[in-house]
Amino acid sequence: MIKVGIITISDKGSRGEREDLSGREIERLIKSLTAEVAAYEVIPDERDEIEDKIKVYADDKGVDLILTTGGTGVSPRDVTPQATKAVIETELPGMAEAMRAESLKKTPHAMISRAMAGIRGKTLIINLPGSPRAVRENLSVVLPAIEHTIDKIKGDPTECG
Repeated sequence: MIKVGIITISDKGSRGEREDLSGREIERLIKSLTAEVAAYEVIPDERDEIEDKIKVYADDKGVDLILTTGGTGVSPRDVTPQATKAVIETELPGMAEAMRAESLKKTPHAMISRAMAGIRGKTLIINLPGSPRAVRENLSVVLPAIEHTIDKIKGDPTECG
């Protein structure tokens, strides 16, 4: 069973001014995995808070997968990629590249996404955009590789081919 942590990064959401539809969309989509939501929070677009939350989920709660939603664009308050980069140990650029490539088929705005993916300890971390539609489009691209990736992070010695 994959333990999943969902972090929605939204100033308005954290103040209760907006319903978190993106985090709920992640919950719906991960049902295709053998997974359970072990932690879920809505926090503001504050770099230190994002870094701390990722560390707590990975190091203290021991989740296998952290999915963030929000803060991946170029607005001044979009700091999720910087926070993620500060706490990961290994970057997985192929996942972010695959999400952007697929999204570009639908909108030219995908090229300004700064979403990233990486590993901290034994935890896979993937940044997703902040809208439910973009979550659906991006997560569906990497979903088929998540279980295999987590198995490898945990030391599965079987061949990948």
